[in-house]
Amino acid sequence: MPDLFEDPAAAAPLAERLRPKHIDEVIGQPHLLGEGRPLRLAFQSGKLHSMILWGPPGVGKTTLARLMASAFDAEFVPLSAVLSGVKDIREAIAQAQQVLHLYGRHTILFVDEVHRFNKSQQDAFLPFVEQGLVTFIGATTENPSFEVNNALLSRAQVYVLHALSSDELEQLFDRAQQIAMPDLNFTYDAKERIIGYADGDARRLLNVLEQLQTAAVTAGISGIDSAFLDNTLAQNLRRFDKGGEAFYDQISALHKSVRGSNPDAALYWLVRMLDGGADPRYMARRIVRMAWEDIGLADPRAIQLANDAAQTYERLGSPEGELALAQAVLYLACAPKSNAGYVAYNAARAFVAQDGSREVPLHLRNAPTKLMKQLDYGKSYRYAHDEEGGYAAGENYFPAGMHEVSFYQPTDRGLEGRIAEKLQRLRELDSAAKNN
Repeated sequence: MPDLFEDPAAAAPLAERLRPKHIDEVIGQPHLLGEGRPLRLAFQSGKLHSMILWGPPGVGKTTLARLMASAFDAEFVPLSAVLSGVKDIREAIAQAQQVLHLYGRHTILFVDEVHRFNKSQQDAFLPFVEQGLVTFIGATTENPSFEVNNALLSRAQVYVLHALSSDELEQLFDRAQQIAMPDLNFTYDAKERIIGYADGDARRLLNVLEQLQTAAVTAGISGIDSAFLDNTLAQNLRRFDKGGEAFYDQISALHKSVRGSNPDAALYWLVRMLDGGADPRYMARRIVRMAWEDIGLADPRAIQLANDAAQTYERLGSPEGELALAQAVLYLACAPKSNAGYVAYNAARAFVAQDGSREVPLHLRNAPTKLMKQLDYGKSYRYAHDEEGGYAAGENYFPAGMHEVSFYQPTDRGLEGRIAEKLQRLRELDSAAKNN
């Protein structure tokens, strides 16, 4: 039975007990909250404006919105886009109208996970934001340029919040220990592991500390070490969203590390994604794509190795098959690079898309029937194998009336350097044949 005389504040979750009451108590986001920085100026301006707070979980988006309401003595009306619909939006607007009419107070309408609202739900805010009835503050973990419609985006200032650094998490750790758990002692290793486990997320850090406090009280201990962590916490899960911004950022980092010939960085990003729960089959497909796009004919073995790694994973599964993916990434990062094939393909596609449908020249057409031969299909075709050096110098393979184009421009790197030399020799033979 609950204690009727228990302090409600002491019973609140640790994250709520440590929620800042003033912006000077906020840990992190110095690029927004430091002196002369945008959000601090917004607090000091005395004038509210609509905004979107974009950042990963646990970096203070809700806290900043609440502090804004407190600083401006505004009504704070929260909505969750996960749980709310248009009906809830209407009720929130009605509440804002009532508060303004009865008390003369302005309303901050805070929408958490705003990217989960569809276009019509987001549009429902617009008239009331434009009228000035509410100040809209949206919080999102996804890129608002993709997930928030343009009309709403144009009326709100976007502020980008960053994950907390290890030093900032340590400040929060020390504050939590001092305020809520002064009797608990943490070894240095345990503290470092807890901060690493939080992975930039203040809420996760505080939830873990609360979990450990409960476990320590139950076990009747006051010292927390690494062994106690192993027995108490589940497997370390990194911040990773399989379908969101972090996912595509990390894929981009992996691809660019391979392209930049940095095997260590490439391996780091691969392991980060696998550790975070990325599907290894998806990673295998991306590795094959990298081989074709960024290495190509400079080292065709890279393409084969990427395909072999994907097949190896299919045969072995996790975790054994992931070694094949790792070695493929290392090879791709170390291989000579060429995007000449990728550039040539895109150039050819662009040319064909804007060009007309040209006829295949008669000499290049197949002639399997007597009628086709009578119509000169295949006439005057030069069979390259019968020519000197196996090359029909001066032959034209483009449609009649079309100027020869050079989509493919091989680099001088790896095998492609030899390809470039061969093509140069063949062009010289063509030029000599045409001048004879």
